[in-house]
Amino acid sequence: MRKFLVVLDDSRECLNAIRFAAMRAAHTGGGVTILSVIPPEEFNHWIGVGEIMRQEARERIEVHFEVFAKWMRDKQNVNPELAIREGEPVAEILAQIEEDPEIGVLVLGAGTHKSGPGPLVTQLSRSSGTLSVPITIVPGEISKERLEAIT
Repeated sequence: MRKFLVVLDDSRECLNAIRFAAMRAAHTGGGVTILSVIPPEEFNHWIGVGEIMRQEARERIEVHFEVFAKWMRDKQNVNPELAIREGEPVAEILAQIEEDPEIGVLVLGAGTHKSGPGPLVTQLSRSSGTLSVPITIVPGEISKERLEAIT
């Protein structure tokens, strides 16, 4: 089965990327993997404190994921899977793509900030020529109705 890989983070634009991935998966019989990356700087503390913070970060991600997963199951009939990785976001996204041969498309949400579309879109689009999967960039300002029309 072809899967859409979408990144779950704290950005507003990730919502549209998740919606797009779920709707495309529903219409094409595919799946969705939601990837959340915990950056290493969150754990530069004493070993015991860092481990507690790591566990708390994982719990927050799982709660956040479950909100989107429920919507996908109820509204799109898609049962997503969650992948949590620790490290630098771009490197971990590339590693996830490399390790899961069923991933067929990387879906990213573009920010609407004056500074640009966001660090993930900027960095990954620069290396898009060497990726093993295409990237779909979903505009952060696109409406839910427009997403439904194009998926």
